[in-house]
Amino acid sequence: MTDSSSKKNDPILTFEGKRYELNALPDELKELVRGMQVADAQLRMHEDTLKVLAVGRQSMAAQLNQKLKGIAPMK
Repeated sequence: MTDSSSKKNDPILTFEGKRYELNALPDELKELVRGMQVADAQLRMHEDTLKVLAVGRQSMAAQLNQKLKGIAPMK
């Protein structure tokens, strides 16, 4: 394995349009990057949860609408 081939596999951080070799960054910055990755994953998970809840709510609203068809509303 040559130096040039190992450089091709090194992780790259792209942030605000600039590229950085992740392994060359100080440990403090690597921790910040890891923290941001965890935060991104949590956001995606919660966004998916919200989508599931919205679909469930729509389903319940459709069921409620169907069951209320046989009941006269107040005047």
